[in-house]
Amino acid sequence: MRIANRHPDMGLAALARAVKADSFRMVSLSNTVRNEALGAIAKALRLHRDEIFAANEADLAAGTRDGLPEPIMKRLRFDGEKLRETAAGIAELISLPDPLFRTLLHRELDEGLILRQVSCPIGVIGVIFESRPDALIQIATLCLKSGNCTILKGGSEAARTNKVLFDIIFEAGIGAGLPSGFLTLVETRADINGLLTCHESIDLLIPRGSNEFVRYIMDNSSIPVMGHSDGICHIYADVSADVEMAVSVIRDAKTQYAAVCNAVETLLVHRGAAARLLPPVFADLRAHGVTVKGCPKTRKLLSEVLPAADEDFATEYLDYILSVKIVDSLDEAVAHINKYGSHHTDAILTEDDAAAERFMLLVDSAGVYRNCSTRFADGFRYGFGAEVGVSTGKLHARGPVGLSGLVTYKYELCGNGQIVGDYAEGRRSFHFRDL
Repeated sequence: MRIANRHPDMGLAALARAVKADSFRMVSLSNTVRNEALGAIAKALRLHRDEIFAANEADLAAGTRDGLPEPIMKRLRFDGEKLRETAAGIAELISLPDPLFRTLLHRELDEGLILRQVSCPIGVIGVIFESRPDALIQIATLCLKSGNCTILKGGSEAARTNKVLFDIIFEAGIGAGLPSGFLTLVETRADINGLLTCHESIDLLIPRGSNEFVRYIMDNSSIPVMGHSDGICHIYADVSADVEMAVSVIRDAKTQYAAVCNAVETLLVHRGAAARLLPPVFADLRAHGVTVKGCPKTRKLLSEVLPAADEDFATEYLDYILSVKIVDSLDEAVAHINKYGSHHTDAILTEDDAAAERFMLLVDSAGVYRNCSTRFADGFRYGFGAEVGVSTGKLHARGPVGLSGLVTYKYELCGNGQIVGDYAEGRRSFHFRDL
């Protein structure tokens, strides 16, 4: 087993224990030190851009030889634009307030008995991610800013790029005074199963991949898991939807970057808007290379549309393909989304405030939008600096997971000799007062 770290001969379990020990050093670092390390990382990435691009070109060439699907090839590319985006994300992270050691609750339980709820790092976070090399930078820098140590496992298709990025970030972080366990990269597929057994050292797992992969992680580890699998996002065009807005928003949500989890996969259209809305939307999508699959009502209106089967409405295409269904009501649209969607991000196009309010109340998703593209579901666009992924669960974190999703809290209680027996036996009583 080869491990990209300064301890190449250390087994994975021992390495995880060493990272856990370093997590207690990380928590003692000031926000100033963490920000200086982020600045050093951003500078190092810019200085080594040619090395990064060369490694990425090698990964892309290997992907072409291996016949990787086009959506994966698009996610795999790391070019000047991606470098600029990640640099902007790091700059945003530096500018954000320190998420650690914030007092969330300050309460006097009795005279001289003071309770505080204080934010703190989670500890060691294991992230298993897909083919996007920029995800490595986002994850590493977010975990650093939030005071966590990180163990990373990237996709084999991006192995060269990930290794170069890791080496650059690791060396810059060590040079800025971070402990060596702040970032670890494991490189073989066998290491995934090894990570799942490190429950004494890893505090949280964040898998980014297919439904089957995420379910495998959940079923084979006792470590808490946070994340999402599919990104089956919807846009519902209500009866009052503006045609020009609908054309623009649907085009952006489908074509601005089709190979990502927040791209729209299904368009639902109210039957009262279908005749005026679908022809211009279809013409625009076809002009942008999108294949449309439709329900029987859609195909009756647009004969060129391919037939859509039930499984199409449960498919994350990650490609220039869109499923379309005409519905009789907003409630039918909501029922369809809650049945077939992945609880990621869904939008309504409407000029009706009451319809928008009902949609946003009833759709059970991490992001619910009105009159805008689903592509906004992103930590950077939310002002988080970046994200480690999008959580479609409901516990701890939901939606794009930025700094707030990478911290937890502890309760600090300070007294001067109080004992519970005095309160249980009536000699003293609580008088709760927020400070």
